[in-house]
Amino acid sequence: MKQPFIVIIDYDVGNVFSVLKALETLGYTNIKISRSISDISSANALILPGVGAFEECINNLHRYNLHSILNDAVLIKKKPILGICVGMQLMADYSEENGKFQGLGWISGKVTKLKLPPHIAIPHVGWNDLAINRESPLFKKHGKAPHFYFDHSYQFLCDKRFVIASCNYTIEVTAAINHHNIFGVQFHPEKSQISGLKLFRSFFDSIELC
Repeated sequence: MKQPFIVIIDYDVGNVFSVLKALETLGYTNIKISRSISDISSANALILPGVGAFEECINNLHRYNLHSILNDAVLIKKKPILGICVGMQLMADYSEENGKFQGLGWISGKVTKLKLPPHIAIPHVGWNDLAINRESPLFKKHGKAPHFYFDHSYQFLCDKRFVIASCNYTIEVTAAINHHNIFGVQFHPEKSQISGLKLFRSFFDSIELC
C-alpha cells in the first residue's frame, strides 16, 4: 500500500521528534521534518506541532515565511493538516496569551486562558475522556469516550460547528476542531499511547493519495 508523504512543520518550536517517533511506531517511513516550500508543496499531509507560548510560535512561523507557505498549501491547495496543542491554537484569529497576537485565521475564534474555579489547577495537565460531538475521521478507530493526554493553560474558543470533541475540566474545554481539510487537537496524541496512535492512523487513512 502506498504511504502518504508526511511533513512535520519545523519552525524551531514544538515536539517534532516525539511526533516523528509516534509516526514511525505506526510504520510510516515517508516522513520529513521540514520548513522547505518544496516539501510542503509536495506533501500529502501536514502536521503542525506546538509547545510553548503562542507569541513565540507565531513569530517563528513569520520568521521563516511559513505563514504564507502554509496559507497556500492549506487554503489554496487544500492539503490536510493536523495542528497539535499550540499548533491548533495558531489556527485561530488571535490569542490573548501574554497580550494579543494575531493567528493564522483559518478557523474563526480566539485563544483565551482557561477560566476555572480557584481550587482547580492551571495548567490543565493529565488524562481526560473526550465527548465526541460529531463524526470525524480523527476518531473513527475510537470508542465513545477516548482518553487523551492534555497539557495547556489556554483554549481555543470558536463556533460550536467547528468543535468535533470536548472534554470536561470543571468547564467544557475545546479538545478537537475541524473545518474541511483543517484539523486541530488540544491534547497531545504523541503522548497519548494507543489512543494517540489510533488518531494518527485514522487521520492518515482518511487521506486520498494520487
